[in-house]
Amino acid sequence: MAVDPTAAPASDRIRVEELARRASVSVDTIRFYQKRQLLPPPAREGRIAWYGAEHVDRLARIRALQRDGFSLAMIHRVLAGELDAADEPLAAAVLGAQLGEAELLSRDELAARVGIPPSLLDAVVREGLVVPQQRDGVDRFSAGDVEVLRSGLRLLELGFPLPELLALAKRHHEATRAIANDAVELFDEHIRRPLRDEPLSDDERAERLVTAFRTLLPTVTALASQHFRNTLLEVAQEHLESVGDTDLAAMTADTDGLPRSAR
Repeated sequence: MAVDPTAAPASDRIRVEELARRASVSVDTIRFYQKRQLLPPPAREGRIAWYGAEHVDRLARIRALQRDGFSLAMIHRVLAGELDAADEPLAAAVLGAQLGEAELLSRDELAARVGIPPSLLDAVVREGLVVPQQRDGVDRFSAGDVEVLRSGLRLLELGFPLPELLALAKRHHEATRAIANDAVELFDEHIRRPLRDEPLSDDERAERLVTAFRTLLPTVTALASQHFRNTLLEVAQEHLESVGDTDLAAMTADTDGLPRSAR
């Protein structure tokens, strides 16, 4: 809703250039935020647009959320009141877990650090071996992604063919994402929604949500990692046992026509 230019003293009304100066952003950034409906429209007197204190406060709020890692889409939901007050700290905890202490790299920076062509990185991302983090529509990668790609290179050096590795990565990504969706739904159904009905303050609800998330994330991650490791070793053992049985059966069949003394 546009601000009524008569609702504030003339001394409190400022032009867009002064708003940009006070908020330490460019005029183009203000226009961009307005197009994304993050900033209320200004009051107008003829062709003159006037801004006020609420615009200064809103820009400060946007910048604070951006520093916490919120995307513009998430900021829009926060500012529009589409998330509960307790959801904002939870979202910040999720973003903090994504960021960790690692720097974020662009695609070109990641490719250069690992020493692979950008086209190969694009293929790896497309198949889900590396999952980028979205920051305002731009792919970013962590130091952990560097290690994943270097591990992939070691597999190639051992002789694994790239197409088969990419196909395996794609299947793993699809299965993992499906399980992750189920896990998030479980958290929402059994943790987040029940807490919304508890007679708690927003701060208490947020604290419980964040504590639950920070407990579940390493627990579920460890369980999934250990389960995959154990399953992989079990399948490897079964495969080796199967291969051994096959070879033994073949050897037995080859000797069936020989005299017993020659076996």
